[in-house]
Amino acid sequence: MNAESIFQTHRPRLLALAYRMLGSRADAEDVLQDAWLRWAGSDTAEIRDAEAWLVTATTRLSLDRLRAAKRERQHYPGPWLPEPLQVELSPDPATDPAQIHAVANEVSVAFLTLLEQLSPDERAAFLLKEAFDHDYRQIGSLLGHSEANCRQLVRRAKQRLQAGEPRFQPAPAQHRQLLQRFMEAAQRGDSPAIQALLHANAAQFSDGGGIVTAAIRPLRGAERIGRLYWAIARRGAALPAQLGYVNGELAILRFAEGRLASFTTIEVVDGRIAALYSVLNPEKLPPLVTHEAAAASL
Repeated sequence: MNAESIFQTHRPRLLALAYRMLGSRADAEDVLQDAWLRWAGSDTAEIRDAEAWLVTATTRLSLDRLRAAKRERQHYPGPWLPEPLQVELSPDPATDPAQIHAVANEVSVAFLTLLEQLSPDERAAFLLKEAFDHDYRQIGSLLGHSEANCRQLVRRAKQRLQAGEPRFQPAPAQHRQLLQRFMEAAQRGDSPAIQALLHANAAQFSDGGGIVTAAIRPLRGAERIGRLYWAIARRGAALPAQLGYVNGELAILRFAEGRLASFTTIEVVDGRIAALYSVLNPEKLPPLVTHEAAAASL
């Protein structure tokens, strides 16, 4: 195969790595473009293991971009939430539901937001070990750390993530039912019904990017969240909504003039909604994709 064919063969894996590292499709695509330029400028005939070379280049480029992004995100107007890889109205019926659920957990908005708590090296070490099954020797070579240091990076990352993750994941049917009931109550502006679905200390995170109106601080408390949706409905500002999928995860999709205007995903703890993540920033809202395009992304 020529250099371009080799790169395209490994592109899905490289995109998966860069996206999990950065939580942004645009940034991940930029990293892949840089990796391609480096690959195309190399003497590829002399490279014995193309995949290892490309993974190394993508990891290091992603680390550089993540360090810069963390500095930029400190000045982001309001909560920063991940930019999804894909938004669908329905998943491919030919795909195993268990596989969809497993992948969705790895790239859910909640989990990618949780990864933001890690340092760049912790995030890279954790993902290379847990998501891409690298051993500590390989990780050390990629990151320029000793094997012992990489073990510590992964251990610290796990400890920090476990502190923020729900202890029990809800069954898909329960997750869907809660999301459906919340969507219907929000459309009506039914504050009591919304509050009944939420934990008392639930939190709503909204990312408008300073482009559209959104809360610049997380909204905390079931009563305050209920009042928010009551006020939106009372003003007649509730947009048409339906259930769909964001990165394979169930989500509420809202539309304005036939175009995607926002999406909301939820985190469920002990049978109630503990957190809501709403992305309204139009620069983070990709077009709805076909099943074929979705299959090549995650």
